[in-house]
Amino acid sequence: MRTIIIGCGRVGAGLAGRLAATGDQVTVIDVRTEAFDRLPEGFAGDAVRADGTDEDVLRRIGAEGADRFFALTEGDNRNILAAQLAAETFAIPTVVAKVNDPVRARAYSALGIATVCRTDMLVESLAAFVGLDMDDSTMQVMAPTGHHPGPHGRVEREGIA
Repeated sequence: MRTIIIGCGRVGAGLAGRLAATGDQVTVIDVRTEAFDRLPEGFAGDAVRADGTDEDVLRRIGAEGADRFFALTEGDNRNILAAQLAAETFAIPTVVAKVNDPVRARAYSALGIATVCRTDMLVESLAAFVGLDMDDSTMQVMAPTGHHPGPHGRVEREGIA
């Protein structure tokens, strides 16, 4: 599998290490060179200092052939933009954006982008810790519930583009 990860923070670096250890071909993109220090010792993937929201950068690293794309920076807007590029322009089959704002996470999920919201996950984990019932639906990636435009912004339905 070919995986692209935008953002080499703790989550991006950890995921990159785990995927590379299982044999995935992993490319991690971050704007800060020192972010790559978080990658595990012996990381077998590629680390690229660049802007993961730049279409030309994504082309140069081979986004068109990728199987998975994770947008995991600290910025909701950057993550959504990168995820939209991955899904719409490069037709990457599995795309997930980290979105910290729960309202926006649900909205983008409804628009066809899978999201993960650590705010919801933390609320549920803390509530469970003090003995409240958990809402398991917020403890995972929110799958896209809406229809996302196909490559180049076309919505494809039953042969109509």
